[in-house]
Amino acid sequence: MDRVASGAATAGSARHGSARADTAGRRRPRVLAALTVALLLGPAPLSSGAGPGPDASGETVSLTGTAPGARLDVTLVRVTDPAGPAPDDADRLVSVQLHLENTGTAVYEDSPAAATHLLDSEGHRFTGASLPTETGAAGATGVAGAGFPEIVILDPGSTATGLVAFRLPRDAGLAAVQFALDGGLANDVAQWSLA
Repeated sequence: MDRVASGAATAGSARHGSARADTAGRRRPRVLAALTVALLLGPAPLSSGAGPGPDASGETVSLTGTAPGARLDVTLVRVTDPAGPAPDDADRLVSVQLHLENTGTAVYEDSPAAATHLLDSEGHRFTGASLPTETGAAGATGVAGAGFPEIVILDPGSTATGLVAFRLPRDAGLAAVQFALDGGLANDVAQWSLA
């Protein structure tokens, strides 16, 4: 079952109090007026830094794996394009930063690079590459930042944040990021739309 996170977020509405009927069975005029205004204006805009960004960043998806107790909350933190100097004239580098939280009862032990895919607008699917884990200087891939280790091990309740790099053709349009447990092979797949 695919879980799709679009770039648009819906703001929930909180109700304070309840719309009680008076003795005649009619709703209080104040409540009706407030509901009418809320419907006309729509949801309140999200403040900067809250909720998903225009590229679906900030969106968290809960995923399960095939092993009993395997559950992970995955948040797309940021997509950087270009992510560093181009390796050659035909290609460009893109990085995806993810935040992982083990919300299951089993230890998570997997490769985030193998579990992450980038889809272009032509339908091509690219598998992520591991980055050096040191922060700052660009490594062999040319992408600056802290990457995940080749294998990430998270006890229940533990978290990790890191980058996954992608080498794409220079003219490829970005369409979506995908992530799944079990090295990207689990049936439960998160997808964040970038279009």
